[in-house]
Amino acid sequence: MKRSELTEFAVEEEGFKLKIRRGANGLPIVTAGRGSAAPFPTGDSTPPMPIPAPTGPVANPAAAALKDEVGFAYIKSPMVGTFYRAGSPESKPFADVGAKVAENTVVCIIEAMKIMNEIQAEAKGTVVEVLVENGQPVEYGQRLFKIKQG
Repeated sequence: MKRSELTEFAVEEEGFKLKIRRGANGLPIVTAGRGSAAPFPTGDSTPPMPIPAPTGPVANPAAAALKDEVGFAYIKSPMVGTFYRAGSPESKPFADVGAKVAENTVVCIIEAMKIMNEIQAEAKGTVVEVLVENGQPVEYGQRLFKIKQG
């Protein structure tokens, strides 16, 4: 807020209202309206508990499973939104298993804030797996397709 010289920011949706305002000391003051809980502390002067640093190697099987495999690339979501494999329910998918794709091939659409965003492969190869179901929400960086490079 300081960088952009904002003094107040408000968002309102059905049953949810969030207002952030810079106080006199420059710190944000967050208020949440009816039907929601405050997402951040609202003026409590108690400092948050620090998160202890790990003391040794931590085994994380989920992180290990997300390492890229040699010879394969992943098309990842560049945004949060809803994943669609085709331009319309009646249309065939942009890219199916076995489809050859190039860097500029459109492989899916992600709808974000009522805007349909065409997602390009950004890799050359063959689609070996579609990792998301049609119509499902996706997160930023989530893997959408697995591509065998070549």
